[in-house]
Amino acid sequence: MSTAVPPVIPVSSVQSVESQPPAASPAFLSFVSRLNESLRNGLSQRRPWAELVDRSAFSKPESFSDALVRVRKNYSYFRVNYLSVIGLILAFSLLSHPFSLLLLLGLLCSWIFLYLFRPADQPLILFGRTFSDRETLGFLIIFSVFVVFLTTVGSLLISALMVGVGLVCAHGAFRAPEDLFLDEQEQVSTGFLSFLGGAATNAAVAAAPAVAARV
Repeated sequence: MSTAVPPVIPVSSVQSVESQPPAASPAFLSFVSRLNESLRNGLSQRRPWAELVDRSAFSKPESFSDALVRVRKNYSYFRVNYLSVIGLILAFSLLSHPFSLLLLLGLLCSWIFLYLFRPADQPLILFGRTFSDRETLGFLIIFSVFVVFLTTVGSLLISALMVGVGLVCAHGAFRAPEDLFLDEQEQVSTGFLSFLGGAATNAAVAAAPAVAARV
């Protein structure tokens, strides 16, 4: 007597697909890499801090014009140190006001991830609604105006910059530059824009493909 063979129930093996976080945009990674390289190159040109605070080199300027000449020469020599001091003052001001820091970080992240480095083939969808690039840009501009002019962020940044610039001008006016020597190549590449020019250019190059795709 043959035994009955139980029917075979087909079982489909369903593999669980784990959702992976979206990979960082290549343009954004290139932007971070270029910006990091520019900052490293800029900071490598800073002067020794002991030379900046040498007490024996301080003296009262003879006149206002003499003070202006001193500020110009000292800025040409200590420009990286001066910009570092201003950056530290800005950082301290923001860290002492966490709400303003969060607003500024939110504004920067919004521009970076919602417009500058968002892939052009991926529309922005919030609350079930798709936003065009023009609508996203308009929202970011309004948000920027609100953060800078209608909160404490703008006044905080301006006050910190004024304190930093005042400190730099005071140091430059009372620090005698007679013992400072600049090479001809260094004299040509002085100035705030020349120091940040490399970082700004690299950032523009990294962000250009993502912005051009929306035009």
